[in-house]
Amino acid sequence: MNGIVKLFLIAYCMLWNLAALPAGAVDLTAAEKRKILRHGPWPPASTPDPSNRASGNEAAIAFGRVLFFDPRLSASGSVSCASCHRPDAGWTDGLARSRGQRAVDRNALSLFNLRFNRWFGWDGAQDTLWAQNLRPLLDRREMGIGAAGAARLVRADRTLSCHYRLAFGSAPGADDERVFVDLGKALAAFLETLVTGRTPFDDFRDALARDDAAGRARYPAAAKRGLRLFVGRGNCAFCHFGPAFTNGEFADAGVPHFAGPGRADPGRFGGIRKLRKSPYTLLGRFNDDPARSTAVKTRHVRLAHSNFGEFRVPGLRNAALTAPYMHAGSLKTLADVIRHYSTLDEERLHAGGERILRRLDLTAREQADLVAFLDSLTERDPAHNVVRKDGIAPCR
Repeated sequence: MNGIVKLFLIAYCMLWNLAALPAGAVDLTAAEKRKILRHGPWPPASTPDPSNRASGNEAAIAFGRVLFFDPRLSASGSVSCASCHRPDAGWTDGLARSRGQRAVDRNALSLFNLRFNRWFGWDGAQDTLWAQNLRPLLDRREMGIGAAGAARLVRADRTLSCHYRLAFGSAPGADDERVFVDLGKALAAFLETLVTGRTPFDDFRDALARDDAAGRARYPAAAKRGLRLFVGRGNCAFCHFGPAFTNGEFADAGVPHFAGPGRADPGRFGGIRKLRKSPYTLLGRFNDDPARSTAVKTRHVRLAHSNFGEFRVPGLRNAALTAPYMHAGSLKTLADVIRHYSTLDEERLHAGGERILRRLDLTAREQADLVAFLDSLTERDPAHNVVRKDGIAPCR
């Protein structure tokens, strides 16, 4: 009799607990909670970039903001950084493949949270944010002014030379390349400030950390189901992990990597080759850190056949604001991205490439749940990251 009573009480308690859960609630396992907690807290602590003496400098930030909106930094005088990275469009341009002075082969990456990257660009050809800023100034398809042209502009323009002096402590000198690199560093100081704000996911994650049932209950059930897929069966968190939802590296996502008919985009393979040839790396003379304390990754990077066709694993915060997706903008919406992984053709993964990915065969509801989760990574007030050209104070 006692055994029957015990079984009855256990069953009653289980049913009572289930009934106590809100409608649509998702009960997470301990393992799932541990995985979720690794995606925070946000924002993470940040420190100045030791390779850039302008990092964190208010005068340099102001100078970088001025440079960002100035079309005179292009050979034609008509294309600025903001042409392809619009503040009101998630710091992208909304095009599949961006266009500066001419069309380019890749999508314009958003500028959110760049200060947390270790490599830059779709192929990681730059190892600092300041070096990444130099690339479009050198590329004739994008802005193409070149080092000498940029330096001449700064020396000749009273406002720009004033900002330069305030940011770097002296007037722009005769060394064109040094002045040019300093422009990249001022731009980097500005871009470091573009950190995304808090999101519904962050509120849920922190409520989970402090065991706040009421806080957890405010997170939409669909987003919670999507999150469970993200850290579980979907295995999305294998690459998109940590507070910024990226491992900071590169992968073959199974999308076409042809830049044009008969012309392949080598991705990370080409990026490593460019990195090794560049004078603007952490191993070069423009690194402001004599100890080269952040140069370990650059020093030990290795080129492998499997790097061919690999592209950046982007962070997912504010992803809903930055369509289209993938390195060539081949997927228009987040729903398209989820559908791509659900119906993945594994034959598209080249032989030496990524074998982590598997076709997920998600139901329609599971796909919608993952989109709901990704939407919950959008900051509550995206307008706080909208920086405009107007209102820039004159330099004195």
